[in-house]
Amino acid sequence: MKPLKIEEIVKAIDGRLVRTGKAGKITGVSTDTRTIKSGDLFIPLAGERFDGHRFMEEAATRGASAILTQELNIRFPKDIHIIYTNNTLKALQALSSWHLNRFATQVVAITGSTGKTTTKDMVYEVLSVKHNALKTLGNYNNEIGLPLTLLNLDRSHDIAVLEMGMSDLGEISCLVQLAPPKLAIITNVGVSHIERLGSRENILKAKLEVVGGLGEGATAIINSDDDLLQTATHSLACPVIRFGTKPPADLMAQDIQLTGDEGMSYSLRIEGKTYEIKLNVPGVHNVYNSLAAIGAGRAFGLTIQEIQEGLLKFKGDRMRLNISTIENDVKVINDSYNASPDSMMAALNILGSMEGSRKIAILGDMLELGDYSKEAHKQVGRAATNCGIDILVTRGQFAAWTMEGATSAGMSSSSLVHLDSNGDIITWLEGIVAQGDRILIKGSRGMHMEEIAASLQDGRAG
Repeated sequence: MKPLKIEEIVKAIDGRLVRTGKAGKITGVSTDTRTIKSGDLFIPLAGERFDGHRFMEEAATRGASAILTQELNIRFPKDIHIIYTNNTLKALQALSSWHLNRFATQVVAITGSTGKTTTKDMVYEVLSVKHNALKTLGNYNNEIGLPLTLLNLDRSHDIAVLEMGMSDLGEISCLVQLAPPKLAIITNVGVSHIERLGSRENILKAKLEVVGGLGEGATAIINSDDDLLQTATHSLACPVIRFGTKPPADLMAQDIQLTGDEGMSYSLRIEGKTYEIKLNVPGVHNVYNSLAAIGAGRAFGLTIQEIQEGLLKFKGDRMRLNISTIENDVKVINDSYNASPDSMMAALNILGSMEGSRKIAILGDMLELGDYSKEAHKQVGRAATNCGIDILVTRGQFAAWTMEGATSAGMSSSSLVHLDSNGDIITWLEGIVAQGDRILIKGSRGMHMEEIAASLQDGRAG
């Protein structure tokens, strides 16, 4: 980030300098003492289970030059600037918004129930062909992470590609107030967070908050194959670019094909013309993600050839549909980052389409689905059967529902395996993996399914 003067920070957050330290400028911002670097401003956040103010001394020891605080009746480290504010989180947000406004950076905001991160990364690769873009790192997509991303901006960045997540109504509204988008992308409306929000209609309402933050001349890019989003486009006041696989999509993918085990190709129909598009990642869901990225590229003036160049640079994340080949031509699909019904279906479809001897799906629970959990797990079980999975391995408290769904669709009980822990699955794999197997590993983040993928990839199983 561009260095900040102490007086600039105080003014930006409407704070008060209660003690002057030695450093002339701040060169970074951190809310975590583990990432503190020399010259940083440490912003301690107070949560339900922790209070960052307890770590001010550690922040100073690690090189912080200034500390923001909402507490005055505590002991402060010596020789560093101390700035008081009523609320450190609000101050972090205000500072990030002020910092964004220093530049002419245009914001691309991306939200949706699934595909946010992949779409963000694809959009970034596409726009980086002609622009100097900044993107959200990892899953820094909430009220804390997004401001920290914005504070990494400097004068060279002309576009910021920001993922915006939410778990409740009003959260995306807060994010778009901090970073008003020039372009807003909604990937889909699924059932993630339905436990809290109660219905897909409420999830739609939350996602559409990103469009409510659009300024004059801004555009929305929306998946028109999604039933709720297609209906919602008719009520939007801003220009809308629709993407999908059928009318009324403005960006339409047709003749979708899997190329080998690790890529996709399709014909892009746009403005009466057809272009051939290739991807280095598998899955129809990635076709949708790429269509959103194509829309973003077009909005910023890139040619289809330039957009294709950017799409081919996207290789995927090691825990998001990452396909690796291990000993004896065994292919492992590591999709252990997280799970929802939609992403489970997508991963099972990829496994089902792969050539090989046996297709083994190792599935952990999908969490935070509330009353929808039973039907969602049964649906996944049915999909496993319909995709031609040879062995279905389950783990978790909802596994019985997954197996019930698989059985109801015709899977034999001899093809079903339930194990109680990742360790048990790893041990089971050691005695079962054979030449040419194709193995999918997927579950919600809290199931830590990446442990199983790691055991296969480093040879501890098989």
